[in-house]
Amino acid sequence: MVSFMQPQENTRRLSEIPEDLPILSLRNTVAFPFMMLPLSVGVPRSVRLIEDALKGGHLIGLLASKDGSIDEPVPGQIYEIGTVAKVHHVVRNHEEHMHIVVEGIERFRVKHWLGTEPYLRAHIALCPDIVEPGVDLDALMHSVRDLAKQIIVLLPNLPQEVGSFLDHVEEPRYLFYMVAANARLKMKTTQQILEIDHLKDKYEVLISHLMREKKDRIIEYLAVRKLVREREEEFKHEKDVVNNQAMGAILCFVGPPGVGKTSLGQSIARALGRKFTRMSLGGMRDEAEIRGHRRTYIGAMPGRIIQAVKRAGTRNPVFMLDEVDKIGTDWRGDPSSALLEVLDPAQNHAFRDHYLDFDFDLSDVMFITTANQLETIPPPLRDRMETIHLEGYTEHEKIHIVKNFLVVRQLKVNGLRKEEVIFADDALRKIIQNYTREVGVRTLERQIGTVCRKVVVKIASGESIHEEITPTAVREYLKKEKFESEASEIIEVPGIATGLAVTATGGDILFIEATRMAGKGSLTLTGQLGDVMRESAQIAHSYVRSKTAQLGINSEDFEKNDVHLHVPAGAIPKDGPSAGIAMVTAIASLFSGKPVRGDVGMTGEVTLRGRVLPVGGIKMKILAAHRAGLTTVILPQKNEVDLEELPEEVRSTVNFMPVERIDEALFFALTSYEKENKKDTEK
Repeated sequence: MVSFMQPQENTRRLSEIPEDLPILSLRNTVAFPFMMLPLSVGVPRSVRLIEDALKGGHLIGLLASKDGSIDEPVPGQIYEIGTVAKVHHVVRNHEEHMHIVVEGIERFRVKHWLGTEPYLRAHIALCPDIVEPGVDLDALMHSVRDLAKQIIVLLPNLPQEVGSFLDHVEEPRYLFYMVAANARLKMKTTQQILEIDHLKDKYEVLISHLMREKKDRIIEYLAVRKLVREREEEFKHEKDVVNNQAMGAILCFVGPPGVGKTSLGQSIARALGRKFTRMSLGGMRDEAEIRGHRRTYIGAMPGRIIQAVKRAGTRNPVFMLDEVDKIGTDWRGDPSSALLEVLDPAQNHAFRDHYLDFDFDLSDVMFITTANQLETIPPPLRDRMETIHLEGYTEHEKIHIVKNFLVVRQLKVNGLRKEEVIFADDALRKIIQNYTREVGVRTLERQIGTVCRKVVVKIASGESIHEEITPTAVREYLKKEKFESEASEIIEVPGIATGLAVTATGGDILFIEATRMAGKGSLTLTGQLGDVMRESAQIAHSYVRSKTAQLGINSEDFEKNDVHLHVPAGAIPKDGPSAGIAMVTAIASLFSGKPVRGDVGMTGEVTLRGRVLPVGGIKMKILAAHRAGLTTVILPQKNEVDLEELPEEVRSTVNFMPVERIDEALFFALTSYEKENKKDTEK
């Protein structure tokens, strides 16, 4: 891990830094402010530079070389944005080499070069990062902290205390440079980040990299565990180190039902060559189910943890704890508290089951938990787990899963040969669109099984020896369609906007409807809306009312009319701030008389100032938009980094409109705005 000076230790009067500095070129390295960087200096002109710097103020400029193979680069061969640094420690060896430690102070830019002899010198200008404090920067810092901590958990060579330290770093520049320096960026990318002037932009680039670095850390994590297992004897004398570091992280797969959380755990067990066992925690309320019963009780038995390990027949299985988010608590105890010991690598080497009444070592067990949502997991338990989100599949992905896996399994289960049943792609697409509505594939497999059993009846009765499943055959076997295809509507009436939401079963689209009637300006809300969603509706109503002049609305309309805002599917509770932007659009459309484009979906939280704030579940929401045939999605600009997680087929067919303010969203969404803009362009 790269060392850093604390911000208060690094504070200096910038006026003390001279405008003319000696320049030390770095090979394959980029220096950051606050960074403590050890360097080896052996080129004669660089040795001379350090000697002269030690006689003066110890200040030098550090610039990265564009080509690391050149020993003595000249202007044009090195970058012109770098870091002013102070030389702290110098150690000479007998071969006229120096080992030095420098401390990064501040960014600078070369204004012009002063010369190349006896070493590079330049006239510089300091260029500190532009920091704009506010909610946006706080959100970016929070995202970087979370991503960095998730990656740290999967790295056995980093102390876990680093994650706790990140929580206490409040200075935004210090947090950024500390994470960026340890993020294993390519040298060219690191230089590009250093050259960005605005700190917010730096954070967005870093977040994008960390998200890609994370679906890699998991592979490394599994590879380390596999190698440690293969070399167990070699590391036997270092067992404690291996257990606490390589075996330390507890993976938690979070996602809607049917996306393959349990199957992924089984695949990990196969990859590691271990036995697999599982235990469901859903509805568990008795702590004794975890710790066991004392033998003084009638019918006493060991807890389910020990029982599952016994069933596996080994002390180091892959142990899946399903539905960790559905643990209950009552007078019989708190099972989640008992799980704290089970899932803590620092404690579970001496897990005590009440029935056994002696310490049992669980440190060799690889625990994996699953959950549908994180919010209901107790914070102390959630803190012990590395969260990996598994989100829904696209229609294209589902077809491949069906053809390569589900059909094969259902043919085998129902005693059919491969040549006896062939599913056409359009038949599979019909089943996906009209008989299932899920982000996973569980219901889809059941429908495939139903079709297979209908074919078995035909074959057993001699009616058929070969069946090709077409859309017509699907309708015959599965009867009436259960769902209309989740599709967008052509909206011709003002006051309707298409929002994007996340439900327990994944992403979905919802139509926000607004209407008005004669009244006194009141707002009525229906559709089983939670408190947060109600507040979003009130904010939307107030915002549009405050912007009547800009939107071309008669302000008296609000005073003489009541507004009724409804979110259909009224039997389903809904909450969250992400429908705010759709609510604003629906109300603005209602009073301006301009319909909302039917091919546009939108998500984002809004403020009274008209800003659009980031929201969660972007991937699932956009997958829902793609299924519904929406061609444009309006989303907060801060969520633009989430688009990199989307499949290529979605990114290539959906047009994304990241916005920072509500008026930008209205420009994209209201049909009249677009037509007027098009006419102006044609003129």
